[in-house]
Amino acid sequence: MAEIQSLARGLKMMELIALAEGGMGITELAEQIGVDKSTASRLMGTLATYGFAEQDATTRRYRLGPKVVTLSRYLLTRMPLREQAKPFLHRLVDRTGEGAHLAILAQGGALYIDQVESPATLRATTGVGTIAPLHCTALGKALMTFGNLPQPQQMKAFTARTIVDADTLRVHLEQTRRQGYAVDDEEYEYGVRCVAVPVYDYRGKVVGAIGVSGPAGRMSLERVPEIARIVMEVGKDLSDRLSFR
Repeated sequence: MAEIQSLARGLKMMELIALAEGGMGITELAEQIGVDKSTASRLMGTLATYGFAEQDATTRRYRLGPKVVTLSRYLLTRMPLREQAKPFLHRLVDRTGEGAHLAILAQGGALYIDQVESPATLRATTGVGTIAPLHCTALGKALMTFGNLPQPQQMKAFTARTIVDADTLRVHLEQTRRQGYAVDDEEYEYGVRCVAVPVYDYRGKVVGAIGVSGPAGRMSLERVPEIARIVMEVGKDLSDRLSFR
């Protein structure tokens, strides 16, 4: 099928501004997609007209617009995995008292597609639509380890506990594989501890990860094995449900 060049360029520009922290200017965009500045300006102007991009009034740099968020919400609310996992997220909250989360692999990170908050006043939450790093989140480690993904080339430190050494992370992920669950021990956010497991479909392929997170004071290291047993049990039940389908 013949490619529509202007559409392809517009989509590439959306991808570029999505990945660039702080957005991108017209000159950068023109260089990246190999067109002159006037062409890049017209393409970005069209995207902005329809809400897929917007320009910062101060920096004149472009970032994704509100229409992308709207469409993303439509997508997230219609995903089969999300629909199937909902009761299992509630089961995790009921049995652990902590917040439950569901994520898939997207753009090199763990995309949170659903969550059920803890009933406790003090709780840990991550907004649906957030893309978190793989190397320092329990959901990300579960996706990376059991999905046999390569380790990230660059690993940012979010706390003093974040593993940023490749060899150390490799050993850590080997332990994750042996024990059957992943742990984030205050590696992504101080005071928050998480446990997660992979979710498999009928082909035995990892299609997501499910887990719980909570304040480190309540989710103590002594309590992690108990929580892990619950998360593994519920994760297996969800995988069995998807396999049955």
